[in-house]
Amino acid sequence: MAEAVTGYCVKCKEKREISDPKEVAMKGKGGKERRAMTGVCPKCGTKMFRIMGAKKE
Repeated sequence: MAEAVTGYCVKCKEKREISDPKEVAMKGKGGKERRAMTGVCPKCGTKMFRIMGAKKE
């Protein structure tokens, strides 16, 4: 099981643990891909997003 991921909910204006997190890839500079996590706020149901660091190899 993956570790808990926290993100900032813009509606609640608080950091919360992301419910149902999924890793997605987004475009970055120079045609590279950046990792991000997306999910929903457990309190209000608003979509949450967090940009992650580079993968460790």
